[in-house]
Amino acid sequence: MIKLFVGGFPLDMTELEIVQIVAMYANVVTIKIVRDKKTKICKGYAFLEIADRESAELAVEELNGASRAGRKLKLSIVEEAPAESVVKQKRPRLANKI
Repeated sequence: MIKLFVGGFPLDMTELEIVQIVAMYANVVTIKIVRDKKTKICKGYAFLEIADRESAELAVEELNGASRAGRKLKLSIVEEAPAESVVKQKRPRLANKI
């Protein structure tokens, strides 16, 4: 799966409308529109999971900079860093103050 960032869309766009636009170029598996935790108002960007990298790249190529309702779409592939094993390090103890 490839994660795709989509921003700049009109705030009243629904998940279905965003998927329909991107689905012309890529197989969308999931979508998550980012919303304010308190107000639930859309923040203007979303993350989609795309089935394969080739179609994700095609969607970016075709849709990045495209206009929707007077706003420019911004699409990019989210490059995720490989998971590294987390090693806990001991913190030095401070001497007790007297």
